[in-house]
Amino acid sequence: MRRWIARARRLDPRRIDYAVAVLFVVVGALELIAESSHENLAANVALFGIGYSMLAWRRRAPVPATAAMLATWLVASLLFVDVITLQVPLVAVLVMAYAMGAYTTGRDAVLAPIVLVVGMGAVGASLAEVFTDYVFPLAFSLVAYLAGRGLRTRTRLTEELHEAAVRAKEAHEEEVARAAVDERRRIAREMHDVVAHSLSVMVVQAEAAEAMLDGDPDRARRPLAAVQQTGRDALGELRRMLGVLREMADQSPDLAPQPGLSGIDELVEHVRQAGLPVSVRVEGDPRPLPPGIDLSAYRIVQEGLTNALKHAGPASAEVVMRYGAREIELEVRDDGRGGGSGNGGGHGLLGMRERVAIYGGDLTAGPRPEGGFALVARLPLEARSAS
Repeated sequence: MRRWIARARRLDPRRIDYAVAVLFVVVGALELIAESSHENLAANVALFGIGYSMLAWRRRAPVPATAAMLATWLVASLLFVDVITLQVPLVAVLVMAYAMGAYTTGRDAVLAPIVLVVGMGAVGASLAEVFTDYVFPLAFSLVAYLAGRGLRTRTRLTEELHEAAVRAKEAHEEEVARAAVDERRRIAREMHDVVAHSLSVMVVQAEAAEAMLDGDPDRARRPLAAVQQTGRDALGELRRMLGVLREMADQSPDLAPQPGLSGIDELVEHVRQAGLPVSVRVEGDPRPLPPGIDLSAYRIVQEGLTNALKHAGPASAEVVMRYGAREIELEVRDDGRGGGSGNGGGHGLLGMRERVAIYGGDLTAGPRPEGGFALVARLPLEARSAS
């Protein structure tokens, strides 16, 4: 079951919408054919087929598509058939009402229920003797719209909680890393103090022993013994501190190395589970990267997928990793409604630009001509500081 669910999440939403539209066209035609009392069958099938085809745009443009569908029902009720006797048109309107609730924002979300009330009211008015029969279909449509709004609100809340959890984890990792660096610095200072003090004592004792060798060799043994003891104490202290450093290097995963491109599959799977179909393509010859560049590459892909999940709407995304002879190019693109101009107003993109600039690379982000949004970063494999 999980395998089937995972495969379904990777399907292109547009293909699913096209399939739904085709299914309604076929079932709607069969319903009209079954109603043998209707005249002008070919015209009816064509007109209703246009209305059902609007389901293909239920995610990308739900409000205009619903308005167009209701307009076809109105024309059909005025010219050909009593729409109220058919069941498939009602189901199609309920699907579109749910889509308007789930996939609209801002002004469209306010306009959606108005389109439902006006459109279905117009269809009902064209059938004056049965106008009251449209009260219940309209009520069901509004309920479907509210259900879609509720799902959208829950989905956005889940995304925000997921993002907050990711950022909290990153902040914790950074805090732990800073604490580890501070501890290493403290130990380094202690090592410096111990070595400097011990060497100073040993030099003074050695000079005293040298001065006594000619006049009183027996007394010279005492400072030489002190040199030996000081050296032993210093070596013991150094061993203790170096042991602490080794323990810190072998500590729990909280101090483990930061993620890299080897963890892209796990990142992509998390994004798929959040509702965004993602595919990954690798070009060139993959090879290990320097740790800093590897971490930056992972964060760039993570930021691109996070932006697509937040701003692209119903869409699919693709991650492309191109390994060149002297650089690696990362591209994260989606076919949604876009996530802004890409001029760097968001903190995420600003952070990515700074991260890329450290290694002398470049990053571009913005809408794609064919629709959607793309983030492209190039990182030299031989890192160099930006001028």
